[in-house]
Amino acid sequence: MPHNPSKHVPSVQVAGRSGELSGLRRAQRTGPQLGSYLDRLPLAAERRRDIEARAASSPPHEAMANLHHALAGRHADRSNPAFGSIAARLQLAYDRRTPAEQPAGNVRQLDFERRKHVRMQFTPPVNRAPMAPHPWGELNPILRWSESRMRRRADWQQRQGEGEHRRPWPADMPLPAGRDDRENAPDLHVHWRIRGNIRRVILLVLMLAQTVLATWYMAKVLPYQGTAKLEMMLLALFAILFCWVSAGFWTGMAGFLVLIRGRDRFAVARQVDESSPIPEEARTAIVMPICNEDVARVMAGLRAIYESVARSGELEHFDFFVLSDSSDSDVRSAELAAWAELCRVVGGFGRIFYRHRKRRVKRKSGNIDDFCRRWGKNYRYMIVLDADSVMSGGCITKLVRLMEANPGAGIIQTAPIAAGRETLYARIQQFATRVYGPLFTAGLHYWQLGESHYWGHNAIIRVAPFMRHCALAPLPGRGSLAGEILSHDFVEASLMRRAGWAVWIAYDLEGSYEEMPPNLLDELKRDRRWCHGNLMNFRLLTARGMHPVHRAVFITGVMAYLSAPLWCLFLALSTGMLAQHALTEPAYFTQPRQLFPIWPQWHPDKAIALFSATATLLFMPKLLSVLLVWVRGAQAFGGWLRVLSGMLLEVLFSMLLAPVRMLFHTWFVSAAFLGWAIHWKSPPRTDSETGWREALAKHGSHMLLGVAWAAGVYLLNPSFLPWLLPIAGGLALAGPVSVLSSRVSLGKWFRKAKLFAIPEELSPPPELQATEQYHRATTRTATFSDAAADPVLNALACAAGRPRPSADVGIVITPALIRGGPDQLGNAQKNALLDDPHSLSQLHLHLWSSPLAPGHWESGD
Repeated sequence: MPHNPSKHVPSVQVAGRSGELSGLRRAQRTGPQLGSYLDRLPLAAERRRDIEARAASSPPHEAMANLHHALAGRHADRSNPAFGSIAARLQLAYDRRTPAEQPAGNVRQLDFERRKHVRMQFTPPVNRAPMAPHPWGELNPILRWSESRMRRRADWQQRQGEGEHRRPWPADMPLPAGRDDRENAPDLHVHWRIRGNIRRVILLVLMLAQTVLATWYMAKVLPYQGTAKLEMMLLALFAILFCWVSAGFWTGMAGFLVLIRGRDRFAVARQVDESSPIPEEARTAIVMPICNEDVARVMAGLRAIYESVARSGELEHFDFFVLSDSSDSDVRSAELAAWAELCRVVGGFGRIFYRHRKRRVKRKSGNIDDFCRRWGKNYRYMIVLDADSVMSGGCITKLVRLMEANPGAGIIQTAPIAAGRETLYARIQQFATRVYGPLFTAGLHYWQLGESHYWGHNAIIRVAPFMRHCALAPLPGRGSLAGEILSHDFVEASLMRRAGWAVWIAYDLEGSYEEMPPNLLDELKRDRRWCHGNLMNFRLLTARGMHPVHRAVFITGVMAYLSAPLWCLFLALSTGMLAQHALTEPAYFTQPRQLFPIWPQWHPDKAIALFSATATLLFMPKLLSVLLVWVRGAQAFGGWLRVLSGMLLEVLFSMLLAPVRMLFHTWFVSAAFLGWAIHWKSPPRTDSETGWREALAKHGSHMLLGVAWAAGVYLLNPSFLPWLLPIAGGLALAGPVSVLSSRVSLGKWFRKAKLFAIPEELSPPPELQATEQYHRATTRTATFSDAAADPVLNALACAAGRPRPSADVGIVITPALIRGGPDQLGNAQKNALLDDPHSLSQLHLHLWSSPLAPGHWESGD
């Protein structure tokens, strides 16, 4: 498209005003076009007849312009008729009450550089407050120690009068707490810290003792009892991996003890009276950052949340914010239409707000920071949601009461329940998280107490300390692990705790839900982003002022992915050691100056015993989780036999996928260190299935590796093949398992058999039922074509934009453009039009002035 270089000309040019386009206008039949336009506006019969008569009496080329003049009345704009009628179109669609009944500021006229512009109340008035990140400073502890020595020497010289030196405040330390965000005593119970320290020492002793014992036993299994170099490397890897498994085992055991007892003096969710009133000053913002999401699903969930809060009777304490970073013009148009429809249906104008951020800085964390800077001063708390989050009104109001009852709490994280998916893969994951999740979450709470996790969504945050302490500075240095922080949640929790505020997990609070990825490949796409983010966060392990528990959180976060290449290396060394013993003569002297030979010995009995012990650590928490379900009532899961069967099938499924995840995670870790770019896209919010071609492209090499690996071990020593079969078999079957597990039909078949059933599926809570109902009721979402052609959505899009007289989107409206439809425009041009109400309203007028439009545009042809 030709581009107009001038910055002071209309942003949309109309080609051939006296030529071809004018000829098209003169040739149009205005009657059907006017009637079709007016049919889309909720006009009273008398006013419609008046407008139609006025427009029809005009010359053909002025009919649509006069229609907009008639709609606009005294606000008519002769230079841009469709721009002048924006307010009238919006008021017809969304303000059908008398002016006295209308909420203040719903549709209002603003003046922009002496040109009237209509703005709806998409957002409340801006009330700015600072939120600046504090630089991390030197992350290398050795260099930081050296710098501190130099500072102390400079201070000593200053005291001795040998030089002038002003000691700066350390850049990587939190600001001192002031009265603005620490009005009350920060801790209700100081003794939980002492108890937490004791528990963590016990956990560390248990892990290390178990690891030392298992490593010693592993050395006895090896042919040379761990004295050969290859065996030493193998033992080192085994110790690291076993310690990681041991941490999970003791977390599960602690969770089982907490849940089987049924009481926990430190359970934060039980420290509040649910009948206590919420103070008027405890204003809470419910914020949902989104970016190119399934708009129908997002708004369905938000409507279910809004209505649930309304049923709780506490709606006056809450405002809702949809914070969009979407860059797709069709998605932006759909968001506007869906937001306005939601507000209209539930009466949410002035309480449900929508903001589209044009500059996507720092992704989700930047979106939250932008909200805090603009409106954070208006609220004491904010509840952060994901696009797939659903929360009940009872859960939301209880979170606010919990924060009021715990003035030292900075973040309270709920334990979301995964529900709402239909594919077999998602249903297996939902079953696993629902059955095993409570055990591990309670265990995390047992060891961490008020130094716990924040998972970035379905949590309540105290806004003032968050703004003061939790803005994220980029990581210093160069390379792929420097710059903008990707996984913000763990870091924000650590900064909140570094500032003296507690972070709790309300592991037993009900009414918090989320959705799982529908298939393996979509989960792995998400894992790649998380892998890169956790590797970056690991650099903060030595940052000054971090609490030891959150340093451990950084370690566990990186080990969730680094364990994969370590396991892969362990298996490779084991195979190499097998090949060495099968293809070469045994070495009897492995050390310098060795006097007596060492005879290689194989101990299959000890190997089986060690394997059994390791399997016990891995699967005992799952068995205990099933036992808990039986004790509490298995009917909600389809009965005790179905719970047990589901657990056994899930274990088999996990064993098949474990080696596949191992190779993918190894690749992700390597890609992060090598600096390969990743694409940060929103996960799918629908039950998408994996095709055979995609599966072969992603898993083909893994399948070949599994077959070749098994064949090689069989040729070396057939007796070792059963040990490798779970690994090689999982790789060989990766493609079929990935495809079949993504099938919705198989998921529904298992659901009919009540396998992998969860309570939220057999007896869905009202919020999930409403979300599904509203989502299914949405048969079509709006697109950019609708924003250009539909009278109401065009007015809404124009009201959302900001007119800039110097703007130039570089688009020429020609008959070819109108004839070719919206596909003639690129996404950047469409976004530019959405940002410029003058240009968008001109396009709208010319579409309706052409006999080829708007139906041609609306159909997307």
